[in-house]
Amino acid sequence: MNRIILYGFLIVCLMAQAGCAWFQRGPQPLEDTPQELAQAGMDAMEQERYRRAIEHFSALKDRFPFSPHTPQAEVALGDAYFKSGNYDAAITVFNDFAEMHPRHELIPYVLFRTGLAHYNKFASIDRPQRNMEQAIEYFRRIKEAYPDSDYAAYVDYYIMQCRTRMAEHELQIADFYWRTQRYGSAWHRYEHVSENFTDLPEIAEYARQRAKSSYFKHLEAKSQEKRAAEHGSWRDWFDWL
Repeated sequence: MNRIILYGFLIVCLMAQAGCAWFQRGPQPLEDTPQELAQAGMDAMEQERYRRAIEHFSALKDRFPFSPHTPQAEVALGDAYFKSGNYDAAITVFNDFAEMHPRHELIPYVLFRTGLAHYNKFASIDRPQRNMEQAIEYFRRIKEAYPDSDYAAYVDYYIMQCRTRMAEHELQIADFYWRTQRYGSAWHRYEHVSENFTDLPEIAEYARQRAKSSYFKHLEAKSQEKRAAEHGSWRDWFDWL
């Protein structure tokens, strides 16, 4: 009887050990090689699981820096940040790639996506448009260095959009000066727009006309100030009342 119990105990232990081994050898995610990490990242991108894609591409970049799959994974990492709305992180990744691989065939694409990331950071006309200026820099680099690339055909449109936002920002400031009767400041702002945004004819013409009106208003205000200083205001005649 004791022998039967002992055999039974051994069988249970063996089954338990085999069961643990089975669970340990169960299906594992295909994330062990650079190719598997790259594929897992691309699958996550197709499913719009951008956070998961970032994890896969970051792991590939960190664990296999010299793999032939790594450059594409670095660009895909920037795209994952871009599509998730984290434009600052996307810009950082794209800039790092361009610095490390300046002659890579993906550079025109990277420059274009970097420009778009700056462009998409637009928040409001009220705020300074530094991001639009930076976007233009990248779009112009494509025109100058890669005029035959697939992305050169799109940069003129985005440059025009960036320039329009920059001009509208300047006009908003000029209009504010006009409304608050600070005609001298308004005149200078309108002049700046009319002289520096000639590639936007309608905006430039509007600024030119407003600059003239502001200038005459400014002269009129200065004349009144001078006359008041020399002869006093008409209100001074009624001080005795």
